[in-house]
Amino acid sequence: MKKVFPFWGIAAMAVVVGLSNYLVQFPINDWLVWGALTYPLAFLVNDLVNRFHGAETARRVVYTGFALGVLLSLSVESIDFRIALGSGVAFLTAQLLDVFLFDSLRQRRWWIAPSVSSAISTVVDTLLFFSIAFAGTGLPWQQWAIGDLGVKWLVAALSVLAYGLISKSLFTVRSAGES
Repeated sequence: MKKVFPFWGIAAMAVVVGLSNYLVQFPINDWLVWGALTYPLAFLVNDLVNRFHGAETARRVVYTGFALGVLLSLSVESIDFRIALGSGVAFLTAQLLDVFLFDSLRQRRWWIAPSVSSAISTVVDTLLFFSIAFAGTGLPWQQWAIGDLGVKWLVAALSVLAYGLISKSLFTVRSAGES
């Protein structure tokens, strides 16, 4: 079966980044911002691309999705430059780390690679993003970062279940199509 470039991954990355950059400006409470609910989906997209298309393609999706996400973010006037910068640095660093970790662990049980890569990468993402975007602003960014990380871990855990279901259904469809 011929492998096709996963344009769905690029589109999903761009939407997740743009939407999350916008939503991170709006606190839910003292511990959480709305962007924490959408951003972890980038790790699910990344892991699915990595699993079915390999690390090299996953890196290309990260770079292309990042570029489109930046363009989308810049088209929304209300997004602060520091938020866009923090998002860009955190996204590239964390997503490329996720690709590396996932690829290193891909031969183990199905749930280890997405669980470990997402858990570690979300810490890096959260620390980089919140320190660049909000340090020195007087906003309670440390609290937001803690709340954000907790939600990212929760969404990542749920995403591992989604990853397993999607992977199994795609593998079943591919196997049936290759027969």
